[in-house]
Amino acid sequence: MFPIIPANSVTAASGNDEGIFGFGYAGGWTAVTNLVSNAGVVATDTAGVGTARYYNAACEYGGDKGIFGYGNTSHSTGRVSMSNLVSNAGVVATDVTGVGTARSNLAACGYGGDKGIFGFGKLNDNSRTALTNLVSNAGVVATDTAGVGDARSALAACEYGGDKGIFGYGDTGGYTAITNLVSNAGVVATDVAGVGTAREKMAACEYGGDKGIFGYGYLASYTAATNLVSNTGVVGTDVAGVGTLRMNLAACEYGGDKGIFGYGYATGGLANVSLTNLVSNTGVVASDQVAETGTAREGSNACSFN
Repeated sequence: MFPIIPANSVTAASGNDEGIFGFGYAGGWTAVTNLVSNAGVVATDTAGVGTARYYNAACEYGGDKGIFGYGNTSHSTGRVSMSNLVSNAGVVATDVTGVGTARSNLAACGYGGDKGIFGFGKLNDNSRTALTNLVSNAGVVATDTAGVGDARSALAACEYGGDKGIFGYGDTGGYTAITNLVSNAGVVATDVAGVGTAREKMAACEYGGDKGIFGYGYLASYTAATNLVSNTGVVGTDVAGVGTLRMNLAACEYGGDKGIFGYGYATGGLANVSLTNLVSNTGVVASDQVAETGTAREGSNACSFN
């Protein structure tokens, strides 16, 4: 007789095979996208669909699809609340009229196995917020939910535990490492004291089927440090950085249980880059991939699909 596998074990073990990097700033705003194969290979540019912008956020929904939302269409104001759905074949749809407060420099992650959440960010008056907006399993963005935790921007978020999420780090007017857990019902918890180096403008993704990783960022200088997130949402201390130090990058899952960091603004006079770093299913970050692919840019975002 075969053993019965708990439903939550199946959820934790199954991730999306492919990913997509999208939008950003490359001397001008862009909506260009780059698909990521189930082997972590980044494809050449796909012509942008929707309003060109940067400092948006992205997450999965529906189990096999994704959504890009919000962002900035200028260097100061110009923040929007529009969204663009990503099909399970990686095709980006045209703009959907925004729901919720327009903002940029926010983060997003999946929760509940098939839903998503956008949270925090910077408003048009340049103040910070902790507002959140839930995304249904059909990709519908809900109205604002009152913020929980310290208002901040330039943070990151990822899924963990198979059906939960975590927001972490960012800018509260100073660098922070605080985190906020998201339940499998999309409820954001109060602040958890920060672990690891306080910083902003990093990225995060899921790996290993039920764990997460925050990586890179800025803290008066660039860093490549990473912090692993356990399947119970506990953030680990700093792991020495691998790869080019940079900020304003993006990350997503691929291959069902691995991750990839990509693009960003690098130190050492390199400016915008299109290099990537793969994350193994045990959370080990690899050195820079030799071949850079696609338009070098910063302030893009990424999610998985399929």
